[in-house]
Amino acid sequence: MSHPPGTSCVAIVPLFAGLSPEEQDEVATYARPLRRSTGETIHRPGDDVSHLLVVHRGRVKVSHLSAGGQERLLRVLEPGDFMGETAFVTGERPDDLVVALGDVELCSFDHRELGALVQHYPDIALRMLRTVTGRLDEAERTIADLTASDVEGRLAGYLIDLPTQRRDGRVVARLPLAKKDIASLLGTTPETLSRKLAAFAEAGLVEVQGREVVILDPVRLEERTRPAP
Repeated sequence: MSHPPGTSCVAIVPLFAGLSPEEQDEVATYARPLRRSTGETIHRPGDDVSHLLVVHRGRVKVSHLSAGGQERLLRVLEPGDFMGETAFVTGERPDDLVVALGDVELCSFDHRELGALVQHYPDIALRMLRTVTGRLDEAERTIADLTASDVEGRLAGYLIDLPTQRRDGRVVARLPLAKKDIASLLGTTPETLSRKLAAFAEAGLVEVQGREVVILDPVRLEERTRPAP
């Protein structure tokens, strides 16, 4: 059976997971493909955004720009994640910057057509609400971490939470972002991040090899996540 363009995009999105395959095929007819290259801006603060964008392949980063133009990374969207829901619900223009991390394929849903889909399939609205609520919870946890721990503790926690694999008996994690983006996510500067990583390496906690980090002593690294008494 052939599927209309965008079917695979719709099928991987939790937003549409409550629909039957036939209903997903119908939703897919509203999806319009969109491609962006590495480093290309998808939208800027204040842009007139009239569509919901779903990440099909690749990753995008969502950042906030301060009044002085400083970029603060908020989140990284993976395949199946979506953006533009705030503009859809409130009609307000976004205040964030969205940039492609590598070549990206997206599916675009016009807000007016999405509104009709939501009326026909209320489950879409419920799942959208769950996602937005999850992002708010994540933002609250991030704020709590920023106020409750120092840069060293936040970096240690970030490294501990990274997916790892065993290689030659060693626990290896790969940094999923450039160091400047990790620094932004942790609320610090790239220079401070590099110094803290070097200090962890000197203390025998990790070994840094480019984008790979070998976790040498996970117990002591975990201890660094807790404030000193």
